[in-house]
Amino acid sequence: MSYVPRLKQEYNDRIVSSLKEEFSYKSIMQVPKLEKIVLSRGVGQAVADKKLIDHAVEELTLITGQKAVATLSKKDVASFKLRKGMPIGAKVTLRGERMYEFLDRLVTTALPRVRDFRGVKATGFDGRGNYNLGVTEQIIFPEIDIDKVNKISGMDITFVTSASTDKEAKSLLQELGLPFKK
Repeated sequence: MSYVPRLKQEYNDRIVSSLKEEFSYKSIMQVPKLEKIVLSRGVGQAVADKKLIDHAVEELTLITGQKAVATLSKKDVASFKLRKGMPIGAKVTLRGERMYEFLDRLVTTALPRVRDFRGVKATGFDGRGNYNLGVTEQIIFPEIDIDKVNKISGMDITFVTSASTDKEAKSLLQELGLPFKK
């Protein structure tokens, strides 16, 4: 028998039936599921110092356990001294088992390490069942060694679900353990 992440097992065992009952779906195929998690990080100072992109990619790779890629600018912006094709950020897309493992680590270890944490805001939904969460410091993740960090910066975490409404997506993410503010 192969390894199944804890949250994926919980989703299959408990959450599907709970959501099916709550929204009265006719089939379990209608129950929304988490499709992917995208972590992205903009590095504006990378125009002046190219090594900052390498640090951002390295840190995202450490946090997720999957190789991150540098994102490139799409157009020229003279006032920022930015040329088309220059690296200005880093991102990584998680699917499958790595996605559930990352979500488990985020909910159980990283978010409780945030200073004065009272839950995540419920206003980050986009109207199509996706949720965006901003993290102000990358040092909340236990994989990051604070002594090796050259600059504290945040990142965006996007949860892409198959839900058609924000209400369904919020219920799904709450069942998966994301602590929303009351």
